[in-house]
Amino acid sequence: MNRGLLFRQLFEKTSSTYTYILGCQKTREAIIIDPVKETAPRDAKLLNELGLSLRWALNTHVHADHITGTGALKQLIPGVKSVIYKAGGARADHLIEHGDVIQFGGEEIEVRATPGHTNSCVTYVHHGGRMAFTGDALLIRACGRTDFQEGCPQRLYKSVWEQILSLPEDYSIFVGHNYEGIEQTSVAEEKKFNPRLTKSEEEFVHIMKNLNLSYPKQIDRALPANLVDGELEEKHEA
Repeated sequence: MNRGLLFRQLFEKTSSTYTYILGCQKTREAIIIDPVKETAPRDAKLLNELGLSLRWALNTHVHADHITGTGALKQLIPGVKSVIYKAGGARADHLIEHGDVIQFGGEEIEVRATPGHTNSCVTYVHHGGRMAFTGDALLIRACGRTDFQEGCPQRLYKSVWEQILSLPEDYSIFVGHNYEGIEQTSVAEEKKFNPRLTKSEEEFVHIMKNLNLSYPKQIDRALPANLVDGELEEKHEA
């Protein structure tokens, strides 16, 4: 890992969501990826303890299983700007597009559009640390579902292979969720062991169309709030 990078991986147990903090050791500027509303106070406290100044709060997509913590963090830490992919149609302070670069101090991450789970999906790549943050597009030995919220298995297959698994094989992959307590994987591992994405595109589409998954538990609460930066519930509670 890049020695100039401060890195933390955090966990929210209800939705099994991973949140990531990346900070520049030299300038102390930081970003946070996929914060959760309920754990925003924890994240703000940790950032303060680490002496980090949070500049950007990023989402990998419009989540359906939890309310984003970007709105809550903006309340807790003045000056923070929220970030989301423009094509998803959600609100944020800064709308990004494929190929954009987000800087924090002397560090930067590249934005790669990886739609297919949702239209709003992106992967954030930190080339200095040889790391990719894939959200729900690519999971550990799995991938995001494609049966709701603009899902398309053909599009997801192409996104993952063209934008994530095309990275050098030693790049570490940090995902949006894991339900078995596994913290990370790699490009090489997923190219070899992912039971869905090692198949042909035709086989992958068949698998994804026959998963028969249950309706997401928090989608009716989470989706409307996440379209407005997680601030819908903040206003209701106020």
